[in-house]
Amino acid sequence: MKNFLTSCLLVLPLFVFANANASLISLGNGLVYDDALDITWLADANYAKTSGYDADGIMSWDAANNWALGLSYGGSDNWRLPTAYNQDGTGPCYHPAACTDSEMGHLFYIDLGGTQGSSIYLSTDPDLALFSNIITSELIPTGRKYDTYWTSTDGWSGRKYYFAFTNGSQWAKNQDDPGGHDWGVAWAVHDGRLNQGIPEPQTLLLFGAGLSALILSRRKL
Repeated sequence: MKNFLTSCLLVLPLFVFANANASLISLGNGLVYDDALDITWLADANYAKTSGYDADGIMSWDAANNWALGLSYGGSDNWRLPTAYNQDGTGPCYHPAACTDSEMGHLFYIDLGGTQGSSIYLSTDPDLALFSNIITSELIPTGRKYDTYWTSTDGWSGRKYYFAFTNGSQWAKNQDDPGGHDWGVAWAVHDGRLNQGIPEPQTLLLFGAGLSALILSRRKL
């Protein structure tokens, strides 16, 4: 028993370290947590379609916001569209710059290893497998440029910011022309971590402390 507990104690810090330094963590139940930004993504990047809410998931900015704000998933109804602002509230950054500090920009460039000007599906980052149905120009009908995701952020002259996983661009466009290039897809995000089975690093540290105390108490017997 002593050897077993000692082995657990030696392995535990490695497990805690690995989780504490992770960027994307699968929470199960269709949820992925970004511990750098402290937000939880739906693993399904076109859930509005796969859930049956919308025929193809392509909708106006207003409809996309309404869908996200009305979504109930993972035990919570506090979902929203991602913001186009930088993490310190500045910006929004926009194309042709690589906007790495917005929520979708961070996911594309930092978490998933995307390259400006290239589809996210050219990335070899294994974390890409955590998600499904990320819309790009490869996954939409020919000639229909709806390969953009709405953000919750206003632009100028009625335009709304979007992010494209086809090429890593962030820009703003008119939302009122469904016959052109101006509708988009919705991807919901949630502030904070929705706990779904994987213990947080703090919990593991407490477990480790308790395990250490148990080993020490046994040594005194």
